[in-house]
Amino acid sequence: MGLLLAAAAIFDGAVFYFRWNSTREAEHAKTAKEAEDAQKFLKIAGGNELKILAFYASPDILRRGEHTLLSYGVNDAKTVRLEPSVEEVWPSFTRCIQVSPRKDTEYKLTAEDAAGHSVSQSVTIRVGR
Repeated sequence: MGLLLAAAAIFDGAVFYFRWNSTREAEHAKTAKEAEDAQKFLKIAGGNELKILAFYASPDILRRGEHTLLSYGVNDAKTVRLEPSVEEVWPSFTRCIQVSPRKDTEYKLTAEDAAGHSVSQSVTIRVGR
């Protein structure tokens, strides 16, 4: 009877160990994958480089009275400014604001980093009758 209990204890211990080890290896693989994905994202986004990732209007041709989405994304910016001012803007990897220009309008996005460096990009929205 004692030998049977010892064998059962060894079996239970082995099952517990293998399950624990499999879970630990899966968690390690998940953490490594998340770190790899974060590095890929930083490389695409420009790392710690001040950069306008995107600035566009969709659609960029309107009829008078219609609206469009003006979308932007910046990397490593401390401040963001939009001219002409439509609404408050701030640093974001991706953000859209609704605009309704009454005539052809050129919008200029300027991003500035903590060191005072700046980058700008413009987009024009055409308005028909």
